[in-house]
Amino acid sequence: MESATEAISKLGINGDFASSVPNLHKNLSLLSPDQIELAKMLVAMEQSHLFNHWPEPGVDDGEKKAFFDQVARLNSSYPGGLASYIKTARGLLSDSKTGKNPFDGFTPSVPTGENLSYGDETFVKFEEAGVKEAQNAAFVLVAGGLGERLGYNGIKVALPRETTTGACFLQHYIENVLALQEASCKVTGGQSERDIPFAIMTSDDTHARTMQLLESNKYFGMKPAQIKLLKQEKVACLEDNDARLALDPQNKFRIQTKPHGHGDVHALLYSSGVLEEWQRGGVRWVLFFQDTNGLLFKAIPASLGVSATKGYHVNSLAVPRKAKEAIGGITKLTHTDGRSMVINVEYNQLDPLLRATGNPDGDVNCETGYSPFPGNINQLIMELGPYFEELKKTGGAIKEFVNPKYKDASKTAFKSSTRLECMMQDYPKTLPPSARVGFTVMDAWVAYAPVKNNPEDAAKVPKGNPYHSATSGEMAVYRANSLILRKAGVQVEDPVRQEFNGQEVEVWPRVVWKPKWGLTFADVKKKIAGSSSISQKSTLALKGRNIFIENLSLDGALVVESGDGAEVKVGGSVKNKGWAIEKVDYKDTSVPEEIRIRGFRFQKTEQLEKQYTEPGKFELKA
Repeated sequence: MESATEAISKLGINGDFASSVPNLHKNLSLLSPDQIELAKMLVAMEQSHLFNHWPEPGVDDGEKKAFFDQVARLNSSYPGGLASYIKTARGLLSDSKTGKNPFDGFTPSVPTGENLSYGDETFVKFEEAGVKEAQNAAFVLVAGGLGERLGYNGIKVALPRETTTGACFLQHYIENVLALQEASCKVTGGQSERDIPFAIMTSDDTHARTMQLLESNKYFGMKPAQIKLLKQEKVACLEDNDARLALDPQNKFRIQTKPHGHGDVHALLYSSGVLEEWQRGGVRWVLFFQDTNGLLFKAIPASLGVSATKGYHVNSLAVPRKAKEAIGGITKLTHTDGRSMVINVEYNQLDPLLRATGNPDGDVNCETGYSPFPGNINQLIMELGPYFEELKKTGGAIKEFVNPKYKDASKTAFKSSTRLECMMQDYPKTLPPSARVGFTVMDAWVAYAPVKNNPEDAAKVPKGNPYHSATSGEMAVYRANSLILRKAGVQVEDPVRQEFNGQEVEVWPRVVWKPKWGLTFADVKKKIAGSSSISQKSTLALKGRNIFIENLSLDGALVVESGDGAEVKVGGSVKNKGWAIEKVDYKDTSVPEEIRIRGFRFQKTEQLEKQYTEPGKFELKA
């Protein structure tokens, strides 16, 4: 047996190493050859301070080994390893200290894209193309966050999207993917349905709970094999401008870690082999979306149709934005050296950038009443072939940024440790100018109603700006569905304005339907006939595929559920006391969190509720 000293000498550790890191050197005999290589890397990257407190061998040996287990994880989960992370951090921290402008040399201009108007001929044509293409798509849900910022202790995807049916965000997303899968098969005349793959990026905070939500609900009707969970790891914290790794204040044998941001999704899809598997299986499009936008799937078919028709390698979904509104703008940046890219530029950077490049007024509205730079909503569609080729070059690494909070203007010390971060929408930053990067703009009422602010923060939002709360998110679902029914020919009464949790919102009739009832505007139109009307106080829930509305007058609550083999015609006059909206105080802890963060609940006084489980044709005429 060779001695530990001989083994160490073979690994190229010399006397300098012993003198520069004596505490580590004394403990080398505890470490495996791989761990010693990691130790050498840390010392070479000027991280010797991590070992200053290490005691003699025989004391805390288990903790020392656990430290290197953590280092190995941090090293393997980052493209290029920890040395690359530290090197990048030094460059970014130096730029941050000197105040370097990341947009130096770039001139902004409005990129090319498609502006769609819901329900018109062009929109319907793109929806049709998108449904056809959906069987070649895969979906990626970025769901690493908890609902703490919302005042909700669960995972965000478990939150009800609306409380008329109580369906949570994850159920809604899966049912939409399944409806697209079925519709795509039908429209392409496929003999057998092609399963659309669905990946979910989780984190330490959400992984187990996401799994539990899926298992306890039988995957909401999806085959378990269709769903892949990919867990994101955290990254090392940095304690100073030299990118020295920070030790965990709770445990000096651990490096402090924090989330890296949703940009990790690209590296995870690549390193896990999922993208390669999808490509072999014939997937052509990858659609990325975030965890709590309850309207998104109303925009997906048409946006996918745009990608397929225009041949976009990257298509960013966007909404019209007012100049200086607190949402990033999708911008084409052209450098003096000829480079160009189409990316999201944060709103607080776009205005000064425009002013500095010959636009003295900065970010202003054009003749449409909106900024010419559309608002980024962080939903992306990638063409898989070029995307996979790019990731082979980069390993999925995304251009990062650092946002240290300095103690004072000298920028020499941090208030607390920082880390590198990355965002999934920054993927196009590394693309060549030949890449076809575009956008699809749709009205916010049909595409964007994220739930991310708690009631207190939402109540402080300046009047006229979106609240982005559980209250506004649910009301946006009813508004969108009511407006879609109006476009399809139903007389829907105007909303009333009410205040919940300090937020004034429009309250439309509470109209909800399962994705398989109305996936596209054409689907909705096919199921509406004659002259129908819905009063403002009404609730209408359609839970089945073949439910047809014909000459219905609704003033109250109506819930219709049908099996796939049942065809139900609903008409006549339905009048009852319905479901009243009752205010709830968000501080009232006797009410469940998911209800009180909305500020209202339904008092279900009276409704007409019908279920048709058997196959056949039925008529519901009140």
